[in-house]
Amino acid sequence: MTVTLLPAHARAALEPQLPEWIDARWWRDGAELVALSPEAQIGWFDMHEKAQPLEAIRLATGLKWLSSAFAGVDWLPLAELQARGVRLSNGSGLAAGQVAEFAVMAMLAHARGLRQIFRAMERGQWLPVPPSGRELAGSRALIVGFGAIGQNVARMLCGFGVECTAARSRAGEGALGPGEWQARLGEFDWVVLTLPGIAATTHLIGAGELAAMKRDAVLVNFARATIVDQAALIAALASERIGGAILDLADPEPLPPDHPLWQFENCHITMHLSGIPTPATRQRGLDRFLANCEHWRAGEALEGEVDPARGY
Repeated sequence: MTVTLLPAHARAALEPQLPEWIDARWWRDGAELVALSPEAQIGWFDMHEKAQPLEAIRLATGLKWLSSAFAGVDWLPLAELQARGVRLSNGSGLAAGQVAEFAVMAMLAHARGLRQIFRAMERGQWLPVPPSGRELAGSRALIVGFGAIGQNVARMLCGFGVECTAARSRAGEGALGPGEWQARLGEFDWVVLTLPGIAATTHLIGAGELAAMKRDAVLVNFARATIVDQAALIAALASERIGGAILDLADPEPLPPDHPLWQFENCHITMHLSGIPTPATRQRGLDRFLANCEHWRAGEALEGEVDPARGY
């Protein structure tokens, strides 16, 4: 039997389907997770607050596989897990569709002036003309990071008549590679970030990149806050060097009410809501865990298996 620590909120759905070789222990809160962790061989330690899951990882000296439904693994001690021989799987792709929907929704809202329309509606004011004449159709988008989320964004934007160009860690198949897309930033109306937050992508978008964008271009970040130099972005918005920003991520989170990012009319902040699990996303996470139980038992590659050396 393999001792497996699992979140109690998933018990009703998971327990009837677990393989017979799993000895499930169900944790209800962080304190219980930490208390049970020394026994764990397989673990699912996801919590919004990270201190107790990190302590559980430290104490779980017999851990062989750590499963997570989170797509981002930048909060985990990847080098330590690799050194201990712990396999890691994440939730990459599970919420790709819903995150892409959020991104495209925000782009449409920005383009068509939905904020101004809603404000007028709340005032009972009938606008005589649209607040914005901008259209998605005929515009060009650079999508930096072309994994599951980036591909879904491109698929949806293409339906609106947006010409999409991918930028990824390796050039080829029509995608721009590192060092190529930066020189072409001035060609695009939208610069959409959907790449992982790792050391190599920290402040990938800084003052130089923002200065290279078209003056009416919009930066769209549905990746990680660390990818954008936030001080440089604030300066670019204040000087109207770019047309605007759509941010699902910010630093800190939540943003204080007096934070300068709130003051810009052309900055739309979606409050890190895009990846909050839906019932469908939760079900996909459960299905992936059950499938990975069989893959792990057979010594096969896991769905969503993370390469600790790459960070995703």
